[in-house]
Amino acid sequence: MTSHSDAGVPAAESTGASPRALVLVGPMGAGKSSIGRRLARTLGVRFRDTDSAVVKEHGPIADIFAAHGEPHFRALEHEAVIAAVARGGVVALGGGAVLHPGTRAALRDHHVVLLTVEERVVAGRIRAQQKRPLLSGDGDPLDAWIRIRDAREPIYREVADAVFDTSRGPLGDVVTAIAAWVRAEDPAFAPGVPSEQQTTQDETALSAEDLSAEDPNAPVPGADGDKETTR
Repeated sequence: MTSHSDAGVPAAESTGASPRALVLVGPMGAGKSSIGRRLARTLGVRFRDTDSAVVKEHGPIADIFAAHGEPHFRALEHEAVIAAVARGGVVALGGGAVLHPGTRAALRDHHVVLLTVEERVVAGRIRAQQKRPLLSGDGDPLDAWIRIRDAREPIYREVADAVFDTSRGPLGDVVTAIAAWVRAEDPAFAPGVPSEQQTTQDETALSAEDLSAEDPNAPVPGADGDKETTR
């Protein structure tokens, strides 16, 4: 499995940056992976994806659900979250990671950002990816997404320190806004990284890997060449 999470980026623990992590939570399809990668580059810290960590250690998420059930997956996910946030940097969590009470408790020591997305925007993304464990079945995957989002929304709001919507405007604007927020909250988070550092021109829309959120083995529609499907 290919992962570019740590490539070419200094570790928070080796740069003197704050040991607190910047954690992205929210529903599947909100852009946690795309925004997390770009945010880490902007801040000059490492990016880690907890779903990718689970897959690397234990295999495909869909297989874990099928063989052992959701509670077992959540336990593995919790372990991955604890390991990731302990190392600082930017961490993207799976949509249901906040369901574990131990994970919610651990997030109190970190900066937590909730990414939201409107139903009309996420509809096309999730209809293209019905292999995700919690969206599989005979019904409309958008209906399933809405049901899951609504059930988790109070928990997202409970753990979040800030909320950013990813439904409209360039992705780079969201990245810039989150970077400005965390710098204001914690000046030690990314020391030595200029606040005016901007994202690159290709960071204007959600990237293809976000279509595979919470199903690392689902194909990415329309993606050619070297596909990274670790979300």
